[in-house]
Amino acid sequence: MSSESSAPAAAEPWTVRRILTWTTQHFTERGCDTPRLDAEILLAHVLNCPRIQLYVQYERPLTEEERTRLRGFVRRRAEHEPVAYLVGKREFFGLDFRVTSDVLIPRPDTETLVLALLDYLKDFPAAEAIELGVGSGAISVTAAVHQSGLSVNAVDISSQALGIAKENARRHQVESRIHFYEGDLFASLPEDLRVDAVVSNPPYVQTAELDQLDADVKDHEPRLALDGGADGLDLARRIIIDAPCFLKPNGLLLLELGPDNIQSAATFLKSQTGFQKIHILKDAAGRERVLSARCV
Repeated sequence: MSSESSAPAAAEPWTVRRILTWTTQHFTERGCDTPRLDAEILLAHVLNCPRIQLYVQYERPLTEEERTRLRGFVRRRAEHEPVAYLVGKREFFGLDFRVTSDVLIPRPDTETLVLALLDYLKDFPAAEAIELGVGSGAISVTAAVHQSGLSVNAVDISSQALGIAKENARRHQVESRIHFYEGDLFASLPEDLRVDAVVSNPPYVQTAELDQLDADVKDHEPRLALDGGADGLDLARRIIIDAPCFLKPNGLLLLELGPDNIQSAATFLKSQTGFQKIHILKDAAGRERVLSARCV
């Protein structure tokens, strides 16, 4: 489609079916991991319809304007710009979240943390939590949507990220229960704040491994949200050290980390005197993903 001279006869119309076939092949040749899905999401975005409607309109020709718009998206995706940034949204826990290159794209792995938080909060008619590194707001907003008595203190060092998180809180009508703070971890929070849970998906990629990440990630997602230092645990250790000052007795600490460094984080957590009931939770793929502990 972006190089129509290599396509079938010009008289053949560029229908939804034909464009999906061509784009899927193009993405496959460019090394995209999910070429058909990417093609469907981008075409549905251009046509402003649900993906399932593409198959209802399978033989519908695209207008020149629609093809021109899609061509731009296809070119950018072929250069490994993430689909979520191209369409400006990503689904997480059944909810749509606005995303830009200022925030990390929400991933299914993080649903493990949200499920653990909601399971803990189910016995609380009213609860208060802190999220450090709120990013798009996926964790805080999802938890607030599913737990009507929950209020969250959401922190990020990036003002741009906070802007996206606030927009998502408004979109899902929980803005009155999420209080946003700009700052470095706990530093911007009131010193006398005591909450039932502290959660975070901090940067946990080792600095030396950043350049080995997929091009989608290393070239487009914010480095600030990825780089966890030499062993990937720079921020995780700081959170573990300071969390007891903000947690109520038996309060919950949840940290999403990588399978390659979560055991090291657990060892460090066990060396601290402020925690008990330390567990590692596995994600849907069976990988060690979330570190859980209760404050003494």
